[in-house]
Amino acid sequence: MKRHYEGILKDLSVALLMGGPGKEREVSLRSGAAVAGALRKCGARVHGTDVAGPGFDLPPDTQLVFNMIHGTFGEDGELQSLLDAAGVPYTGEGAAGSRLAFDKIETKECFDRAGVPTCAWRAVRRGEGPEWKFPCVIKAPRQGSSVGVHIVRSPEAIPAALDDCFLYGDRVLVEEFFTGRELTIGILGKEALPIVEIVPHEGFYDYEHKYTKGASDYHVPAQLAPQVAANIQAAALAACRSLALEVYSRVDILLAPDGRLNVLEINTIPGMTETSLLPKAAAVAGLDFPSLCEEIAGLSLARKIP
Repeated sequence: MKRHYEGILKDLSVALLMGGPGKEREVSLRSGAAVAGALRKCGARVHGTDVAGPGFDLPPDTQLVFNMIHGTFGEDGELQSLLDAAGVPYTGEGAAGSRLAFDKIETKECFDRAGVPTCAWRAVRRGEGPEWKFPCVIKAPRQGSSVGVHIVRSPEAIPAALDDCFLYGDRVLVEEFFTGRELTIGILGKEALPIVEIVPHEGFYDYEHKYTKGASDYHVPAQLAPQVAANIQAAALAACRSLALEVYSRVDILLAPDGRLNVLEINTIPGMTETSLLPKAAAVAGLDFPSLCEEIAGLSLARKIP
């Protein structure tokens, strides 16, 4: 992959925000530590800040905020709105795109309007009693890293799954149970990176498998026929366009044995730990970790400001 922003971080004062108040705090701290090292290799002056919520201060000479806060506050548009109000440039999507992508129900609505292939789904509020079809997947729509995700195979399992998901909001997402190969596609600007296939050693790709080294196998690039791979990358790009995303993200997709695709969700602050998928794909495309961080910074500084 061609590099467009080599050297953009040299001598730049970068406030690296990590941590956050949500369930993904520990992962964010690990991502932040990895990115800090990469930014320094690129010549940036890095100021790491563990952020617990809105009450944080930036160094007065900050020229760019590198946002590594996954999930609540960092990925849901709240931090972006604060930085927009302060007039400080930051990495990743703007407030509107971040809010949309963080909410799985609103994301599904965008997919449906744009014709992005995704499975049958519905939103359920507390107290509603829809007709259930088993198995199904019940998700908290505003959590990441597989937090609040339940595969439900019988009526007896519904109450516990709903109780957990309603801890995070007043609506839950219910999807058909869609089996297939687990794929993820990194997006940098308008380009799709090589497809990663995830093969958990057992079960599905949950929080433990995501962040436990050796708990899953990864095939990069995924072994797919060229036209199938091209179709999957096109679906990932279409998913990002449906939400008007401009900078970088990671799109999760299931590929059924019959060739159907189920675009699950888009992560706008994907992990940057030693087991993370975006860096794996970028490396295969010819971008080492510091170069990936440079591209993210450059794309972010070029993002259209609303």
